[in-house]
Amino acid sequence: MGPAPALPAFAGFGIELEYMIVDRQTLSVRPIADALLRAADGTIANEVARGRFAWSNEIVLHLLELKNRRPDPALAPLATGFQAEVGAINGLLAPLGACLMPTAMHPWMNPAAETRLWPHGDAPIYRAYDRIFGCRKHGQANLQSMHLNLPFADDETFARLHAAVRLLLPILPAIAASSPIVDGIPSGFLDTRMEAYRTAVRRVPSVIGQLIPDTAGSRAEYETRVFEPMYRDIAILDPQGVLRHEWLNARGAIPRFERSAIEIRVIDLQECPQADLAIAAAATCVIRALHDARWSPLALQQGIGTTALAKILHACIRNAEQAVIDDDGYLRLLGFPGRQCRAAELWRHLVAATTPDSTGPWGEPLRVMLEHGPLARRILRALGPDCSKARLRALYRRLCDCLAEGRMFVN
Repeated sequence: MGPAPALPAFAGFGIELEYMIVDRQTLSVRPIADALLRAADGTIANEVARGRFAWSNEIVLHLLELKNRRPDPALAPLATGFQAEVGAINGLLAPLGACLMPTAMHPWMNPAAETRLWPHGDAPIYRAYDRIFGCRKHGQANLQSMHLNLPFADDETFARLHAAVRLLLPILPAIAASSPIVDGIPSGFLDTRMEAYRTAVRRVPSVIGQLIPDTAGSRAEYETRVFEPMYRDIAILDPQGVLRHEWLNARGAIPRFERSAIEIRVIDLQECPQADLAIAAAATCVIRALHDARWSPLALQQGIGTTALAKILHACIRNAEQAVIDDDGYLRLLGFPGRQCRAAELWRHLVAATTPDSTGPWGEPLRVMLEHGPLARRILRALGPDCSKARLRALYRRLCDCLAEGRMFVN
């Protein structure tokens, strides 16, 4: 998203959806994002503007990102708009023998052999990043997510929004995990993308910390505690300062001070935009309740330790909705009336308390997620014990159809 005037909290939404480009027949990755963008605009560029939306590429040639170019005041119209963009992209990919595939990881991609870096425009940035962190691995080349951007107008709003987002991050994989398969087999994690992501930049630990950000009450505090150590540490490997930007920060939620928004990064891509936006809506409702101190005051929200939150996150990365949460202090901050629960039970409580309209645009997608589990659980259930390439291809072809047709995946 480009620069825009600072907005009050929850006055606008920025959504970024990352998709794999795959062969229409084999479903193997196709590194042709530059050919697609040229077909759309007549030239090869990092980004193509299309009215309120834009298509762009980041790092690898088999990835395409869709986003709204400016914050939108409502999420529901965005779902329809993103679905139309998916149709337009698939229309341009069809003559190239390709299409878009949803979910957060390709189930059999070999990133060491198949990764192709974007060679145009911002290529020097990607080459520097690859040299330092190595992009030919799952945590870099094989991961697709939804980024949710929420605005803040000043330090006070930033502190409240950051505290609220920080509290919700650990349980987002419980509803959003969509990456249970890697290297052609179940990985043992429902959110394999996040498991790979959390170690992808370990060469410079200050870039990611514990994935859950530490508490921060102002921009100045954040710059002192996060940016300064990160820039100091990366300078040893990047003396020209190519990567000295706030986007280098790889935490699960990062402040983008250049556009006065917090960007949430721990949400796996779903099977269609309606599902993505339903998760964005549910997350926003919970964040707003926390921001407004509905269940707990700011001081208590900021007081919970990062290590405690990271423990919950790791449990949800592995087991998603079946993860057991036994930190009663954390549960109290979210208004849950119990000392222990599974993540699914906590999400049912949060959705019931904050998004009661079961007949609205998010009612059916959230019902599917809460009754049948996150997409990762539904994928494993549909796959069963057969992990053959033919079985995987048939299953992920169904997911491609869900994306193309804008419908939920229910086995």
